[in-house]
Amino acid sequence: MSLLEPLRHRSFRALAAGRTLGTFGNSVAPVALAFAVLDRTGSAVDLGLVVGARSLANVLLLLFGGVLADRLPRAVILQGTEIAAGLSQALIAASVLCGFSSVPFLISLSVVNGAVSAMSLPASAAITPQTVPRDLLAPSNALLRLLVNGGRIAGAGVAGVAVAAVGSGWALAVNALLFFAAALAYHAVRLPRAERAPGSRPIADLIAGWHEFRSRTWVWAVVAQFAVVNAAGFGALTVIGPVVADETFGRSGWGLALAMQTAGALLGGLVAAHWQPRHALFIGVALVTMDALPALTLGWWPSLVPALIAMLVAGLAMEQFSVAWDVSLQEHVPPDRLARVYSYDMLGSIAAMPLGQIAAGPLVQHFGREPVLVTCGVLVVVATGLALCSREIRQLTNRQAAPVAPTGS
Repeated sequence: MSLLEPLRHRSFRALAAGRTLGTFGNSVAPVALAFAVLDRTGSAVDLGLVVGARSLANVLLLLFGGVLADRLPRAVILQGTEIAAGLSQALIAASVLCGFSSVPFLISLSVVNGAVSAMSLPASAAITPQTVPRDLLAPSNALLRLLVNGGRIAGAGVAGVAVAAVGSGWALAVNALLFFAAALAYHAVRLPRAERAPGSRPIADLIAGWHEFRSRTWVWAVVAQFAVVNAAGFGALTVIGPVVADETFGRSGWGLALAMQTAGALLGGLVAAHWQPRHALFIGVALVTMDALPALTLGWWPSLVPALIAMLVAGLAMEQFSVAWDVSLQEHVPPDRLARVYSYDMLGSIAAMPLGQIAAGPLVQHFGREPVLVTCGVLVVVATGLALCSREIRQLTNRQAAPVAPTGS
């Protein structure tokens, strides 16, 4: 089976285009916003508040997003959220370019962006099985990940160069246009009417989704693992990372490092597309330990080449997990409850992320940069080791564990 086989389906092509463009925009946004805040205040604490506000709004509304995605047409949800994201980013760009931005203003728009993201994430994750036959789930997820990571590479690279060359305001303006383009692509997604079954009541829908979530130990154990991994990792990379870059290898170097992380994910996606072991989830979870490398490297050896290598390895390893996780959920969770399970997954995985982002600045001021970064790396390793104690994670099998043939076969 060719890796490109899912592209025979029109709705999958539209989904792939929308997710790629949206991811490109989402890769530009955090880099441009981070340096916009640093240019205005120079404070890691302010930066933590801005990015943490987005994550907090995301946490509070994710479950509602999951209910909507199981009750309403998912393609329509994706169109609307991309338009809203484009409008909010355009307003942020205007505030930076025209000089009326402030930390409270940026925090408020970050809350809007977080709310929009909460509405779109469950729909984006759960829509894939509706666009291809079930026997194409593995190659379609791998191909989506490859395209999305290509968008991340382009976005991170463009962001670093654009911020250095023309400033963060124009980078944010380009970001808004990308979101509008993604909305246009999602407009071409057509889903079978029979698969758009509405739910009953929101509370009942949430309870049903919770039962699906908690009934599988392998699901909630991985989510608990990522509550720690994301809090530590994002606190280190989104708050402390730009500060380290400003003081050492520069903003363009930081954009390159983020692009290198996504290049590693791109390579990891190629591996995942052609290698699907029966116990893919166990292997993927074990490889999450590599996500500790960027924080440890920035703490012990804050220079460009080591950072590039660490980000490359981390990206490659994390992609093995991501593909295994998506396929595992889509194979083992009923389609009509998949978005709600994804919403609980996302909620648990990012619940502590705002705390990590908001606390990163004050912790660095109190304890120093190196101890905080090293602690973040150690937390990733410990959380992964605890997740691997679950027998369900070690034994879960991939129903379609067969290699995907090279492109063109």
